[in-house]
Amino acid sequence: MTPRLRASLRTMCVSVVALQLGGQALAQVGGGPPESVKMRLGPVFLDPTLSLSNAGVDDNVFNDSKAATPKSDATFTVTPRTDFWVRFGPSWLSGGVREDLVYYKENAGERSANNTYSLSWNIPFNRITFRPNVEYKNTRERPGFEIDTRALRSELLYGGQVEVKWFSKSAVVLKAERYQVAFDRGAMFEQINLHDELNRVTTSQTVSVEYQLTPLTTMAANYSISQDRFGYDTVRNASSSTIGASVRFDPAALIKGTASIGYYDYRPDDPGTPGYKGMTALAKLSYVLLGSTKMDINLGRGVQYSYDINQPYYLQTGGSVAIAQQLFGPVDVTALGGWQQLAYQNRAGAVIVELDRIDHVKAIGVGAGYHLSRDTRVAFTIEQDRRASPLSDHQYTGLRYGFSVTYGSH
Repeated sequence: MTPRLRASLRTMCVSVVALQLGGQALAQVGGGPPESVKMRLGPVFLDPTLSLSNAGVDDNVFNDSKAATPKSDATFTVTPRTDFWVRFGPSWLSGGVREDLVYYKENAGERSANNTYSLSWNIPFNRITFRPNVEYKNTRERPGFEIDTRALRSELLYGGQVEVKWFSKSAVVLKAERYQVAFDRGAMFEQINLHDELNRVTTSQTVSVEYQLTPLTTMAANYSISQDRFGYDTVRNASSSTIGASVRFDPAALIKGTASIGYYDYRPDDPGTPGYKGMTALAKLSYVLLGSTKMDINLGRGVQYSYDINQPYYLQTGGSVAIAQQLFGPVDVTALGGWQQLAYQNRAGAVIVELDRIDHVKAIGVGAGYHLSRDTRVAFTIEQDRRASPLSDHQYTGLRYGFSVTYGSH
């Protein structure tokens, strides 16, 4: 048994044991647990979940193009997850452990154990609050909408912020982060080594002025700068700055989540790579209407790095919408749709097959669910993905269908 598999099984056992224990509610105050937290062991609060998802068929495992013969396979994913909170005086230490155990029946090379560990500490001192945080991920999930291979990589994010209260409803927030992505040396796509092309470190610094518009709504004006430094292909190095505004809704609000919009100035070090100046946006919101209709909205626009140095980055614009409607009693139905546009930018002097390349990725799906209890739901879903591209070998259509069983709120 490999060390990664042993670690995965240990995580699953922790979650299963936690699921057997009862919970106690506690109001969320200053970084503490939500009211729905499931259990308490002395000073430790735990919120475990366990899910079986994607248990069915993927008819295009490798996102093969129409010209190829797509490979179909039976698959499922088991995800144990536990979030925790520990109180130390007025401060809260919180974090989470998550494993995605991905299984394919025929294509054993696509099996994986993807893990994520996170930790943060909310430390208040009168009008000043410190929040250091760290997150580590080791995964073989696809990096994005462009790269179709399940590339092994690790991602490390750490940093912190200092919040200084300014009058009763306003604050100044200083934030600094360092993000590192490291692909495995053998990670390849389209005969290009992702380790050599995309391994990088991004550092960012942000200053924000926040104002509490209502007890459940906070608005902010933000200015940030960042630097991307590549470990091997240094011609990709770049700097950027963003000025914008954001809004944050409390989990107890009718609308939950965050949204931001700003003006983005992206400046590559390479004079042959065009920069970008324009709008950037990010939103992750949810809304519940009359207690029976839930809508989740994700929107985004920003620069994403491409594996191809001749078209070193693309401007990604798009989003997704998921609507869940309770029909009667424990029965509900869901519908989802998503769309992404990938507008590639050309490096001067490079030999490029398609100068005006714009790819479009679309997804649509439906499903039905049944709540066995307050925390347990069984569902069947069917989803189709499609990518259209001027490059025929980058076009694909895929269909996935199957069932899922979820315990918990995540």
